[in-house]
Amino acid sequence: MASYRDDTALKALRGRDVLSLADCSPQEITALLDLAAELKSERRKRSLRRSLEGQTVALIFFKPSTRTRVSFDVAIRELGGSSLYLNAQEMQLSRGESIEDTARVLSRYVHAVVIRTYAQAELELFAKWSSAPVINALTDSFHPMQALADLLTLRERFGELKGLRLTYVGDGNNVAHSLMIGGAKMGMDVVISTPEAYRPDPAVWDKAVAIARENGGSVRYVADPKEAVQGARAIYTDVWVSMGQEEQRAEKLKAFQGFQVDRSLVAAAASDAVVMHDLPAHKGEEITEEVFEGPRSVIFDQAENRLHVQKAVLHAVLGQ
Repeated sequence: MASYRDDTALKALRGRDVLSLADCSPQEITALLDLAAELKSERRKRSLRRSLEGQTVALIFFKPSTRTRVSFDVAIRELGGSSLYLNAQEMQLSRGESIEDTARVLSRYVHAVVIRTYAQAELELFAKWSSAPVINALTDSFHPMQALADLLTLRERFGELKGLRLTYVGDGNNVAHSLMIGGAKMGMDVVISTPEAYRPDPAVWDKAVAIARENGGSVRYVADPKEAVQGARAIYTDVWVSMGQEEQRAEKLKAFQGFQVDRSLVAAAASDAVVMHDLPAHKGEEITEEVFEGPRSVIFDQAENRLHVQKAVLHAVLGQ
């Protein structure tokens, strides 16, 4: 069985927080994707690394979850560790205990903390006071584990990421942010197409553009979706109404008319383009059922790859 413990890039991740892909070098991201591919292959052969033996990872969730919770839980168990699920509403946090105190206590009990929460600032505050590594399982600003799974899926399909054009169509949200950062790190050509009022956060945009420039890629905004997908090898979309935005539903549905990923939009992309979505999907809104279920879809490959990239991150950060 191949070992990555002497790999320089992976060793550099040992004991570190993973709060955003901006914190990782292109070499570290590549090493994580390489390791994820190895772990995926080994799992299919029923050969599992037990690099988390004797270690416990806390899963703190402020938001509902299906894929993130299950994939992290399975990842920890398959690596030989123990997972401890903590619903934030059932913790003293919900009664006013500070994030700082919670972080200092929990990190004396567990070996790492995986957090799914709202504000990126809360995640960063927890990480500041935690003596154990902290991994971002989604905030309103970033979704790095999803972006890693997306990069692995694209690499499986096309081989080379550098120069690959991905067009994101829809809301300039946390998924768009992490795709911009991750794609920029890998030297990809990332095109964002959103209504003007729903463009990505300007600070994240500026950072992604700078990272792309350093790595031979690009991050561009194209308002018209049909123009944006020209030459794209991947078309990516996400729900228009995210968790916590239900009161904006009518307003957002109106604003996003014309941004649906349908047959005509896919036809305007490259002939071998794939369709991506991080799930859950609202079929008939951001994507048609025909495209979602069609031959171009790699959506469930993305979902599966969440498990493998998260195993890679856990192995790199905690593995023995």
